[in-house]
Amino acid sequence: YFIYPVSFPTFANEMTPMDLYCNSLTEYSRLLTREVMIGDLALGGVNPVRIQSMTTTDTMDTIGTVEQSIRMIDAGCELVRITAPSINEARNLENIKNELRKRGYQTPLVADIHFTPNAAEVAARIVEKVRINPGNFADKKKFEDIEYTDAAYSEELDRIRTRFIPLVKICKEYGTAMRIGTNHGSLSDRIMSRYGDTPLGMVESALEFLRICESEGYKNIVLSMKSSNPQVMVQAYRLLIKKMHAEQMNYPLHLGVTEAGEGEDGRIKSAAGIGTLLEDGIGDTIRVSLTEDPEFEIPVAKALVERYSNRSIHTSINKAEDKHIATLHSYEYIKRKTNAVVQTGGENVPRVVCDLSRMPAITPASLFGCGYAYSVPLDKWNLADQACDFIYTGKHILSFNIPGTLAVICDYDVWKDQQKTERHYPIFAWSQFHSEILHSPVMNFININEEDIFSDGFKEKLQSLKNVVLVVSTSNEHAMPALRRMFLEMNVVGNENCPPVIIKRTYNDLSADAVQLYASTDFGGLFLDGCGDGIWINGLTETSVAGLNALSFGILQACRQRISKTEYISCPSCGRTLFNLQETTAKIRSRTSHLKGIKIGIMGCIVNGPGEMADADYGYVGSGAGKITLYKGREVVMRNVDTELAVDALINLIKEHGDWVEVPEMV
Repeated sequence: YFIYPVSFPTFANEMTPMDLYCNSLTEYSRLLTREVMIGDLALGGVNPVRIQSMTTTDTMDTIGTVEQSIRMIDAGCELVRITAPSINEARNLENIKNELRKRGYQTPLVADIHFTPNAAEVAARIVEKVRINPGNFADKKKFEDIEYTDAAYSEELDRIRTRFIPLVKICKEYGTAMRIGTNHGSLSDRIMSRYGDTPLGMVESALEFLRICESEGYKNIVLSMKSSNPQVMVQAYRLLIKKMHAEQMNYPLHLGVTEAGEGEDGRIKSAAGIGTLLEDGIGDTIRVSLTEDPEFEIPVAKALVERYSNRSIHTSINKAEDKHIATLHSYEYIKRKTNAVVQTGGENVPRVVCDLSRMPAITPASLFGCGYAYSVPLDKWNLADQACDFIYTGKHILSFNIPGTLAVICDYDVWKDQQKTERHYPIFAWSQFHSEILHSPVMNFININEEDIFSDGFKEKLQSLKNVVLVVSTSNEHAMPALRRMFLEMNVVGNENCPPVIIKRTYNDLSADAVQLYASTDFGGLFLDGCGDGIWINGLTETSVAGLNALSFGILQACRQRISKTEYISCPSCGRTLFNLQETTAKIRSRTSHLKGIKIGIMGCIVNGPGEMADADYGYVGSGAGKITLYKGREVVMRNVDTELAVDALINLIKEHGDWVEVPEMV
């Protein structure tokens, strides 16, 4: 698709109101990076966002790797990454490449390197690109906290330079591209000791290697800042852009959320992280990391990218001024302050609204998709972990008593005749709220859009609102920035006691898969920046009420806003994997999915082991053929457990640390 060339904004070393990580907060504009050649494939610059993935086969299995690569390429993969954990695998890349070329496939190959610089030096003479991880290319992680003097730190950089320079020279000689790919969970002890487990540490880890490349006049480089936590990932990419421009650099960016997991959770988490950056024109190539066969990653990546094919012609949005930009917190998470209204806003977790207004009638059974199951014999409600907080009933009048944890939002004309009904609250249009005399003394909802926010008198009215929750929405195709701009306007006209805000989006004529990805992007970009006290998703075609409710909770969990279920930090498998990741993840999920709030890392090998699990509570890591090592946090608890016994051992470990609960019985 067509890319609009742009110029760089001016960056300062310290934050200023104009210190942006993108060209514009309100106008879709691709951030222009330098063009890098990966074989014959041009990446960065004004080229399309490229799609890539990684094989899961044993690299020594030439035909198996070739055939899987072909399935990936036929699905739309433009770069194929293959692991090369040792010199033998690196050498076999030549056989794989030759077989692909013989079959008529010219797609560039990327060698994935961890811990083995000598394998990288072999691979760089064969394939079009090598990926190195600065956290483990010249370091072995021991989780040691080391006090470095400046002189001692400089000596460490000299050591890294000596180890890294040979690869740089080979890449330069052979025209091989390189990705310097930082992973949040595998930062070196040196970086952790100086910068901590932070986005800044991720950025500095890459820049140390990048400066060495530049000193050798080598610039055929791509950068990445991956994390299993989308919040950390987004902040790291933004900070990288700021730091690069301060040093007059403009390298292309590879986007990805690592260890995103499988199924709906993996797609939501990936879209929240990758989509947030794409919305601001950031990113030159993406990989969606799912614990599934790699060809299934490609349609998800394509769907994310294709959304921006015509985005530049969106309806214009009021430009953000310095006073608005000054209210942003782009490099750290700070929740927007609002006043609490009946457990919405303030320090409360974001609330979930389910829309039942289009149902022919609303009965107790209608609430099943919202997380509430009614037992007729016992006259009792059972609540699921993902039970919504509000239902919107529109013009319906309920003929039954709702659960005590649920409240109803209904149209004003219905509410005024039902105003004494407990936990029923009206929703108004902005102008209607100010023209009607009758309001709820407890809670009122007001629909607002851009026209309302930028209207005369909005500032004065906003500051005087009491017992009100705002419901913001937009019809602009460039939705996330349009909604963000509305928040920025409220930031400068309100105060710390401004009303809570529920974000509402309606998706018309879209498949359930598209709604999942688009909503994760639109809402995710706002929640990751601390905006929003609630979520309200409408899907007018395929998506069921139950699907939208699960999606709402999934987005909040991916953005670390509200934990409602077990989280699995699961790597996408590759040739290094020592067990069947998909089968094992499904087995662990079937035993532990009821453990609300627990994070379990499931890693195929030690490369994606304790470091890559980042903030997991428990870890299940391949450590050898048929062997598993179990972790509590980052500490090894049991080594070399037989695979047949490892899942039971994991369950026992969770029980020993007091985090196990029995599966609740439904009555």
